[in-house]
Amino acid sequence: MARVAGLTQGQRLTEEQRRILDNPRVRRVAGVLADERVVGPIIALHESARTAAEAAAACSCDIGAIANSLIFRCDDRPLLILTSGAHRVDVKKVQRQLGRGHLHRADADYVLQVTGQVIGGVAPVGHPDHIETIVDTALAGYPAIWADAGHPHALFPTTYEELIRITSGTPMQVA
Repeated sequence: MARVAGLTQGQRLTEEQRRILDNPRVRRVAGVLADERVVGPIIALHESARTAAEAAAACSCDIGAIANSLIFRCDDRPLLILTSGAHRVDVKKVQRQLGRGHLHRADADYVLQVTGQVIGGVAPVGHPDHIETIVDTALAGYPAIWADAGHPHALFPTTYEELIRITSGTPMQVA
């Protein structure tokens, strides 16, 4: 089972937190994080973190420190863009920098198909197959970043450098 932060000695996980942390998608992400030696624990939230604003409120951090995991289709292949919650992806800019064909946001069915996770809980890792990943350079301005952990109520802390390392991501200005 994934570790959970924010518990003091003597506190116990609620049944809801146990259910979230025992979710197969969260367990898969936790396994990858452990394999990659990521030390930050997965946190099971009582409230939803489907949006950057919800996640920032739950973590008491700046919205820009939330790493949104957005799946795009690029030349009929999945592309994961980890972008700061403070702004939107400029699709034309990313497309120019990639030097490839058409780039567009994927629908919910495609996201689930390629990640095994639902929109609002897509983690940077833990997908059935490796997904090419771009990491927004704006995230470098935050000492701590929060990313989804495979469930809309689960997050984990990380850093910009760690995100690049665990995803084999390419740093890029995306806004």
